[in-house]
Formats: sequence, C-alpha cells, structure tokens
Amino acid sequence: MQSIKSNYKVNATVQFRVLSDDQCQEIYMASLEILERTGVNVHAEEALSLLAKAGCWVDGVRVRIPSYLIKKALNTAPSRVVLCDRNGKRKLFLEGYNSYFGPGPTNPFYIDLETGERRNVVKRDVMDVAKVCDALPNIDFVMSLAGLTDCPPALADVHEVHAMLQYTTKPLACWAVDGAGCRDIVEMCSVVAGGLEQLQRSPFLVMYAGDPISPLIHPKEALEKLLFMAERGLPVLYPPGLQLGGTAPVTIAGALAQGIADNLVGLLLTQLKREGAPYIGGCIPVTMDMATTTSCYGSPEAVLGHSAAADVYHYLGLPFWSTAGATDAKMVDEQAVIESVFQCYSVALSGANLIHDVGFVESAMSGSLEQVVFGDEIIGMARRIVAGVEVNKDTLAVDTIDEIGPGGHFLGAEHTFNYFRQKTWFPTLIDRRRYFEWEQGGKKTMKQRVNEKAKAILKNHQPELLPKEVVKKLDEIIQRAEQRLKTETGSR
Repeated sequence: MQSIKSNYKVNATVQFRVLSDDQCQEIYMASLEILERTGVNVHAEEALSLLAKAGCWVDGVRVRIPSYLIKKALNTAPSRVVLCDRNGKRKLFLEGYNSYFGPGPTNPFYIDLETGERRNVVKRDVMDVAKVCDALPNIDFVMSLAGLTDCPPALADVHEVHAMLQYTTKPLACWAVDGAGCRDIVEMCSVVAGGLEQLQRSPFLVMYAGDPISPLIHPKEALEKLLFMAERGLPVLYPPGLQLGGTAPVTIAGALAQGIADNLVGLLLTQLKREGAPYIGGCIPVTMDMATTTSCYGSPEAVLGHSAAADVYHYLGLPFWSTAGATDAKMVDEQAVIESVFQCYSVALSGANLIHDVGFVESAMSGSLEQVVFGDEIIGMARRIVAGVEVNKDTLAVDTIDEIGPGGHFLGAEHTFNYFRQKTWFPTLIDRRRYFEWEQGGKKTMKQRVNEKAKAILKNHQPELLPKEVVKKLDEIIQRAEQRLKTETGSR
C-alpha cells in the first residue's frame, strides 16, 4: 500500500534566485518613477506621436510616461515567444525559465582559427560561425559574431544574414544598421519562409533593433527599426547596454532600475504600434573598469546583474534577453574559463531565456570560434547541473541496492544500463583519461582540443542547403541593396 505524503515538495531543478519578488517589485516601481518623474528623450517623430496620443506628457523630445500605460503594455505583450528553425519547426520556447544560448554580433575583429592572430572580420568568417553553430548541440541560435569589414559598413548587417541563412537551419538573432537594412533582412527571411505571413506564423528570426543610449535617450534609427518590426508582428529586442558607474548608477539595483525603464519604453511603443506584438525584454549591465574604462563582461557584478535582471523580467512576465559565454580575455585561456563558467552557470540557473554573446573575447571587440566551441562544452555541463536530481522509487534504486548487496558492484546491473546514458553528462573536450593515455594522445591542452574540434566541424559538417532558387532570390536582394547604396552615395 502506498503511503500518503502530506505537503510533499519537489525541486525538479536546482533552485536559484538573486532577488525576491518584493525586491523585483521595488526595482520595477523605481523604473516607473523614473519614467514618470525624469522621463526620457525620444528622437523619432512617429514614436513621439504614438506616446502623445496614448496620454504621455510630451515636452519637445522629453517624454514622461504615466505608470498605467506601462502596466497596460505588460498585459498586452505576449508572455512567451516561440522561435522556429529555418524549416518552420518550433524550437525555442522563450517562456518561464527555459534557457537557450547563442553567439553575439558586431565584433570588429576575429581570432583566426589557423594562425591565432587577431584580424578584421570577413564574410567567410560568418559562414564558418554559422556552420560551427549549426553542428554544436548546446548552441541553440545563431548570431554573426562579426561586424564585417569586406563590404560597405552600411550593408554589413544584410551580408551577415545572407551568409547565416545559407549555413544553418537554427533560429537567427539579427541586427540592422538602419531601417533599410531591417527591411532587407525581413525580406530575405520572408523569401526563405515562403512569404511574410508564414514568417509571422513561424518566425525564425529576432531583430536586435538597437540600443537606447544610456541614460534615457532613444535614438531615431533604433526606434524606426523597433516600430517596423512591431508593425509586422515579428519578435524584436531593444536592450540598453549599461556601464555601472559610467552610463548608469554604479549600484546594480540603480543600474537595473534605469535600464529596465529604458527597456519598458520599447515595450510600450511596440504595443502602441501593434497590440500583442512579440517583445523580448532585457538590459545588459556590465562593470566599467575605473582604471581603463573598459566594459567588463566577466566581472562578478555583471554576472549578478544579469541574474538579478532575469528575476525582474520573470516577475514582469516578459521573455528575457541576456548575456553569457563572453570573456575579457584576449584568447581562450584560464581567464576565459573562469569568466565563461560563472556566466553560463549563473544565467542558466536564473532562467534567462535568450542568452547571447557566446564567443566574445576581448570585452566584445573580437569574436572567436574557439570560444564558441569551448562555450558549447561549458553550457552542456551547466545544463546537466541545472537539471538537478530526480527522486522517485526507480532512481532511489533500493531494490537494486538490495539485489547487489554488500561488496558487490553495479557495472552489470540493469539499473545502471537503463540510466547511465541519460543521467550522466559525457564531455567532448574535457579530458578524463589516465595520464599515460593522455601522454600517448600527444599531451594536448584544452586549447589544442578546442581548436581541433572547431576545424573538424568546418571540414566535416554539412549544413542543410537552401534550394538554388531561394539562394538566387537572396542574392538579388543583396544586389538591390548594393545598388541602392550606390545611388544614395552618388546623390550626396
């Protein structure tokens, strides 16, 4: 007869929070106070018009926002956003505490996989990033990891998406230089999806519209992209980047209050443009090193800030964009290990939904395929720990223990056979061999193993190709964009 368990509680995963609900509410209320009392500067006519019609207090470009408008926008914005792969299969469920990882964008430099040297980024690198990410099991979406230098800067965004679409089926996070680039990117993705309506139903891209300029300035170009995506009902990001003590208060709580206030302006505008438009919240706090003024991705304050922000966005009921897998080191070394592990583990524990910047080195100045491959290993280990300990009659294994008895072993037990693959994490880079085996294998360091794995993927992995007629249409969009740029440049 089964016993009754009164008030029995289960931790299905490891439990972790930085902020309580009361603290989240306090930060949120501080954000509302900033928007009502201080307000923000808005530099886009359409945005100003939408805010004025909604009941905001507009004085020139300064806009003060009543709290009730933010609360209404939180009620109409979706609490979940689902991203599909290139083939329309639903893959990333940005809801609750689901966490997904991918690279970041816009690094002007690249660590060459063959030479180890730092150099400018070219389009071939973006193809390689997409191909490697396509093969890695713990990289869930793809960004370019680049700011291209072998094409006109005004078209770098379009060329990057052109490359990524052809070398991965995974969801894409894109960025756009301006409104024209945003339109070109949506057109390319619509071609691949089979039309705009199909892309809206099964979106495989989220657009990084740009950043508010901290503190409290909302630039024209970013707002135009934000409203363009909202009008089309496609997922959009609008996260402020915050330097603690530089562009935001030095305290994490103060930085979050300011950053969330700016981010809520983006939320409100998307809902005023198209009620129910998918919006992914976020703010990115990093420490400013007072000795060098460098933005420090690997600082403990940044790690705490990202996890605390995740708590606030869970409290608000919005999907959340975050950062992990980045390092201030100049290469994959011991510093990169320390910083990446803390970031990936804490952000996964906090349940941030869409986590970018895997592959960043040198404080977001350089991209590294080695760092992406290394990050995949770290994320896999973090995910196993976060999954926690399953406790039930079968996993307690009392019958198996009784069967084996004192002095026995479990290697041949059916229980071991049933569970060892699903309950044990198997590394691909971490070396667990005995010394003589490692020695016979060439005494390879972690960095050497990471480099070899990246090269092996580039050599052997074959991503699913797009149909030739689709690639031709993508090429035509690129050609039109280049011609448009020539015309605009010539007219000046």
